[in-house]
Formats: sequence, C-alpha cells, structure tokens
Amino acid sequence: MTAFDSLMAFQRDTSALAQVAGRLGWDQETMMPRGAAQQRGVEMGAMEAILHARRSAPQVGEWLAKAEAKGPVDAAQLREIRRAYERANKVPAELAARIARVTSEAQGKWAAARADEDVSAFLPVLDEVVALKREEGAALADGGDLYDAMLDDYEPGTTGAQIATMFDAMRPRLVDLRAAVLERPRPGGVTGTFDEARQMGLSRELAEVFGYDLSRGRIDKAVHPFSSGSGADVRITTRTSATDPFNCIYSTIHEVGHAGYEQGIDPDYALTPLGQGVSMGVHESQSRIYENQIGRSRAFTGWLYQRMVEIFGAFGIADADAFYAAVNSVENGYIRTEADEVQYNLHIMLRFDLERALMSGDLRVSDLEAAWNDRFLADFGYAVDRPSNGCLQDVHWSVGLFGYFPTYSLGNVYAGCLHQALRAAVPDLDAQLAAGDTSGATGWLRAQVQRHGGLYAPREVIEKASGMTPSEAPLLDYLERKFSDLYDL
Repeated sequence: MTAFDSLMAFQRDTSALAQVAGRLGWDQETMMPRGAAQQRGVEMGAMEAILHARRSAPQVGEWLAKAEAKGPVDAAQLREIRRAYERANKVPAELAARIARVTSEAQGKWAAARADEDVSAFLPVLDEVVALKREEGAALADGGDLYDAMLDDYEPGTTGAQIATMFDAMRPRLVDLRAAVLERPRPGGVTGTFDEARQMGLSRELAEVFGYDLSRGRIDKAVHPFSSGSGADVRITTRTSATDPFNCIYSTIHEVGHAGYEQGIDPDYALTPLGQGVSMGVHESQSRIYENQIGRSRAFTGWLYQRMVEIFGAFGIADADAFYAAVNSVENGYIRTEADEVQYNLHIMLRFDLERALMSGDLRVSDLEAAWNDRFLADFGYAVDRPSNGCLQDVHWSVGLFGYFPTYSLGNVYAGCLHQALRAAVPDLDAQLAAGDTSGATGWLRAQVQRHGGLYAPREVIEKASGMTPSEAPLLDYLERKFSDLYDL
C-alpha cells in the first residue's frame, strides 16, 4: 500500500468510530434514560479520547509527509486530513476527553434547568464548559483570536470580524423591514388541537416529499430538533405541539435539509473527510432553503394547505392564501427556532455578540442571564418572560458549540444566493411546488451543492453553485420582495 492508501484506510476507521460516537449523542437526545446521563458522559469522554489519539497519531503525520495526490479529490482528502491532524495536535488529549465528558453531562443539566426554569442550576456547569472551551480555544488559536479558532471548527476560513461586518450590513435593512411589517395587521392563525400521531404521520410524508430516504434514516422526537449522521445512516428529530402544527412541520423540513445534504453526498466519499458537509454554513444553507424559500413559498404552501385539511379537517384558516400568510406571519416572539424569516437573523446577532463576549472574558457566566435579557429588550422591545424563552432556550452552549450560532445566518446568506440561481435554473419551479413536487429544487441542490460533500471550501462551493461571490444582498432583496407583497408595503 502507498502512504496515501494507508492513510485513507486509517481515516475510514477513524470516521467509522466518529459515527459511533455521534450515535451515542443521538441516543442521549432521544432514547437514553435520564438516569444514565453521568455514565454517558464517561462513555463520550472515552470515545473522544480514542478519536483524539487517532486524529493526532504520529503515523498520520508520517503518511501525510509521504502521501501523493493523484487528482483533485485526493488533494482535497489530504487537505482535510492535514487540517484535522494539525488542530488535534494543538489540543491536549486529556482536555479533549474532559470537554466531551463535561459537555455530555452539561446537556442533561441544561435540559433539567430549562424544564424547571432554573438558570442557577445550569450556570455552574456552563461556567465549567466556558472555561474548558476557552482553554481549547487558546490552544487552537496559538496566540490568535480564541473565537476565530472556535468558529473555524464550523466555518473554515471565516473570522468573527467578517461575521460582524456581514451583520452590520444586514441589520439596518432587517430592522427597517421588521418595523414596517409590524405596523400592518397580523394574519389569523390556526385554531383547535392537532393529534400528535397525525402530526408525526405528516412529518414522515413531508420528509419523503423533500427527498429524505427513510431506508437510510429515521424520525424521532427531541426537545431540540437536530440531524445526526452521514452516509447510510442519517437520522433526524422533530417536536410536536398540540396547538401549533407548524412547529413540527417546519422543524421536520429544516432537519431534512441537513439530512438531504448528508444523504446526497457522493457515496464514493463515505467514511472519508469528504463524506460529510463541508461546513455548518453550507449545511444551514440547505436546511434554510428547504424550510423557507421552498417550504414557505406561496406555491408549496398551497399544496400543504390541502394536505392539512385532508389530515386534520378544518383548522381555522379559510383558504390557501390565508394559510400562506399564516405560515409567514411576522410576530413578536422569544424563540429562535420559531422566528420568522424577517427576525431570525436578529436572534442570531444577539447570540453571536454574547458568546464572543463569553469567550473573550468580557462577559462572566454569572452575568449571562442579565446580559441576555437586557440585549433582548433593546433589540426586540419587550422583556423576556422566563428563562426557557431566554438564555436557556438553546442547547448549543451546554454542549460547547461556541462559534456555531453565526453559521445559521451565514447559511441564510448562502441560501439567498442559491435561491436566486435555482429560480433561473428551474423556471417552472412554482408549478412543480404547487403540485407538491420538490424534486426540481432538491435535485438541483443535490447536483450543485450536496454531492460534493467536503470537496470544495465553503465559499467556493456556494460560488460554483450560484455563479456569484456570496453576498447578503440576494437574501435581503428576497425578504423585502416577499414580505412587501405579503403585508402590502
């Protein structure tokens, strides 16, 4: 075997073990008994120790020094393995294992604190997570910016300063659009209750409508919906509310966007660095375009309205036009995952600024709740009513995902670029969506984005697919057109 062959064989085993570790995380969120949390933390720590040892193993460096690429795919494989190897060798093995153990335990403590509306029960373990992540960030940054080092885990090549510049460009137009919309009358919403089993049945149907292969996946329930896995085993979760079926519907479509990306990657890349989404920003571009530009379009909601009437009977909305307005209603609210397209990125900006301050040391964990509440009041104009609607609403910080939040907005920006190109490439898209057929859209995304996996750098894959340098302008233009039409601005 050549050095390249030996390196790839070793990498495939490492990737397989990482998939097993991911399955432990999926189980923790869906099936695991609550009393197993502490033991699961030990198990996750042990798995991370093994993975870290493999990623930083001396023989990986030796193979990298000798391996020769025979083409662009080989070169991309070596690029990603080298990047992971260099990052793994900057982080001490004991620290990596401790982070895995503590964040696994913190996740359970966050869930309990959220259920009890008790911030004080969560802050001590969050303080420990923040300290550990700052230590990891310092090791990765090697004298540079801690937050940039963390962001690089999720969006390689992007810095906090670049994200801040993007947000500065987005904020004025979003704030102006929100102000104009909120002066207009609100559309009516759904009434009555919606059977959970029927919601889950519709969830499964919608997953398949959007191209999710259930022979290589499954749908379960979780407090915070997520997608997990890659290749031949890609799982999603959703959640239900007896009075709000849109929660289940759009959580499902969103997570199918993530899962569709993973299922759409070239199978030749399975269990290699290229066999997964290249970044969380690109991943979010898929989930957000599935959920919003496709799933909340006038054409698709017309089809969805008829299906809901068939499944649930009358639910207080008179026709497809009223349903489209209800699905896209701009409302005051606390929850990021339930936010409308106009306000969603404002929720991300809040989290971005707070987590940067936590990582820099400018904000203490003990002051987080007050800082969140003050910022929310300033940005949205009304006070947080309880912790589960405030700093306890998201799972991300409990599991150490600092640097993740801005990729949601970056994904929205990428989705705006892709949507513009999609409309040009599939001129009869609305006719297809009105018939409940998303294959034109999802097929184009699979061919232009998903199949490449990690072959190209994040911005490169978006630029190749959309034919433009990524910019926030297409997203903002789309939002202004859509909501000016909806609210007769």
